[in-house]
Amino acid sequence: MSYAICIVPVAPMRSLHDHRAEMSSQVIFGEQVKIISTTDDGWALLECCNDGYTGCCRMNQFLIIENPIELKNEYCNEWVQPIYLNDEKLMVPLGADLSILKNSLQDVKLKYDGKVLIATQQKFTEENVIKLSEPYLNTAYLWGGRTVFGIDCSGFAQAVFKMMNIALPRDANQQVNEGEGIGFLPEVKTGDLAFFDDEDGKIIHVGILLNSQQIIHASGNVRIDNIDSEGIINTGTGRRTHKLRVIKRIKEY
Repeated sequence: MSYAICIVPVAPMRSLHDHRAEMSSQVIFGEQVKIISTTDDGWALLECCNDGYTGCCRMNQFLIIENPIELKNEYCNEWVQPIYLNDEKLMVPLGADLSILKNSLQDVKLKYDGKVLIATQQKFTEENVIKLSEPYLNTAYLWGGRTVFGIDCSGFAQAVFKMMNIALPRDANQQVNEGEGIGFLPEVKTGDLAFFDDEDGKIIHVGILLNSQQIIHASGNVRIDNIDSEGIINTGTGRRTHKLRVIKRIKEY
């Protein structure tokens, strides 16, 4: 099986080999994928190495490598920052994987002068949860999005936890299976995840709790809203928008 590294700022991952198909997720610059299969017209079915998510991408947005490179858990720590790939300027987003900088790849020249976040040095604390969530505030909601250019609810949770070296699955209905359940809102800590369901009981939304009364989540945009035992209350309209199903603690601190 061959591997590849994303060499564009953000590569859309689609449900089918078609530009018009649903964008189910994204692959961010520097992230690695396994190549499951390819088509004659330049598409490939890929599996993301970081979370096992699968989807279809254009292969001209990736560099094929024989073996996966060593992960350094180092990420772009600015909202957007230039990186030079063979002297071509790319504007990569917050959270872009910089492992590629410390691995020698044939015919690849890289230059990056921006700030670097080393995830293994970021402890899971109340302060870090808030600090790493705030840069995403007001980012537009985008189904399948994972960056400050546009993000969905589970992509937001995954992105914030990644910066503290905690791996979450891609979708909310997968993330809900992680961690330990918390019975009541007064017992929550900053960084607990709240999950919300629809009328059929299906998990459809996730957000990061800031305290027992506030949640930061991607809904229209990344925003801070109020929460009670029934669910989320939009701070602007006063309307209830999401019905609370369960709270999970991913990690203690």
